[in-house]
Amino acid sequence: MGFQQGLSGLNAASKSLDVIGNNISNANTVGFKQAQVQFADVYANSLSGASANAVGIGVRVSTIAQQFTQGNISSTNNPLDTAINGNGFFRMIKNGAVTYTRNGQFQLDKNGGLVNAQGQQLTGYIANAAGVLSTGSASPITINTADIAPAQTAKVSGVMNLDSREYVPGTQKPVTIPPVITPIAFSPTDPTSYNKSTSVTVFDSLGNSHVLQTYYVRVDPVATPPATAGTIEWNVFATVDGNPFDAAGALTPAATTPTPIGKLAFDNMGKLTGAIPAYAATDPRALQMIVPVASGAVTPINTTANIKFDYTNSTQFGSDFSVSSMKQDGFTSGKLSKFNTAKDGTIVGSYTNGQTKVLGQVVLASFTNSNGLQSLGDNQWAETSESGQPLVGPPNSGGLGALTASATEDSNTDLTGELVNMITAQRVYQANSQTIKTQDQILQTIVNLR
Repeated sequence: MGFQQGLSGLNAASKSLDVIGNNISNANTVGFKQAQVQFADVYANSLSGASANAVGIGVRVSTIAQQFTQGNISSTNNPLDTAINGNGFFRMIKNGAVTYTRNGQFQLDKNGGLVNAQGQQLTGYIANAAGVLSTGSASPITINTADIAPAQTAKVSGVMNLDSREYVPGTQKPVTIPPVITPIAFSPTDPTSYNKSTSVTVFDSLGNSHVLQTYYVRVDPVATPPATAGTIEWNVFATVDGNPFDAAGALTPAATTPTPIGKLAFDNMGKLTGAIPAYAATDPRALQMIVPVASGAVTPINTTANIKFDYTNSTQFGSDFSVSSMKQDGFTSGKLSKFNTAKDGTIVGSYTNGQTKVLGQVVLASFTNSNGLQSLGDNQWAETSESGQPLVGPPNSGGLGALTASATEDSNTDLTGELVNMITAQRVYQANSQTIKTQDQILQTIVNLR
């Protein structure tokens, strides 16, 4: 009799309803991957093999395959939340056990580690104090929340135009007209003793800020012949926090006329040909400044530091004085204010002093056969012999997906499709129960034969 076929059909339909119910119940589970029941028919075999007229004896569940399709990406208010857009799994570790997940809901633990709700720590590449990543092997990521140390200014990059129509200070004659012109002595408090000035904030080794102001004075080529024919020079004077200093970095006494720290030389086409004294033979347009800057709060100015003042791309044209840019590389100390995860998994911290630094990099893992992974619950999977070994690398490379910060990946459960599947499974269950009922009626007829 055909009770076996109907009974196996009932079991298969019941298993299908279980899977559908599980999919629907996890419709709001972050990173959940819906499953699909796959069936196979069953035939009875004898020692001589199956007959050509053999009738199947039912159905069985072949496998329950998870569908690793992409879920929708939803924005969140948590900057630690991270979604994978594409292939790959987050690599998690706890007590030496490594698992994999698509759930990117993370938070910081008391030690600065990025952990999930189960206390498993996200792994990746660790950055040293200078922000350089160690890409040898993946390790638990710990965010360094310590203050960033100050950095003393070592370079100032300035791009400006010095007006070629300017006169030597104290005269009303162009510098190219004789007789010899005797300019007035430079004084930072006398605007008539220099042509133009500009300033930039620099920092000492303790992160204290100082105002470094530079003054530009047109040189009379008759009174002071240039080093090269056709060259026009400008003297450069400087003060730090209002105190003049000379080329050796020594402060100028109040009773002494300040001396220039160097010169800028331009050719007759208005291009900068070099700085005197040059910082290095290979960098002739960078002026070497020895700047007296403070190293503490007790004595205002007590140390000197070499600052490379790079004037590359500066010009001397017949147009108004202008400063296109004035940048320096020093900064004061700063506290970590926030951090963000880039598409390639790089975690970049932002500090209150305007600086940024790489704090680490998230890695992803991929498998040759994702369906071979073992489901552990809590949105976790484990590696098996069927899945193959994980291929670990940075996101957005090697076929791995890109990361999206302040976002999570929704469940890929299709509610509409699952409800339709539920109706179908229900009808299959009813149909199989009907075959059992029919077989029962036939058996009852046979039993009632007289």
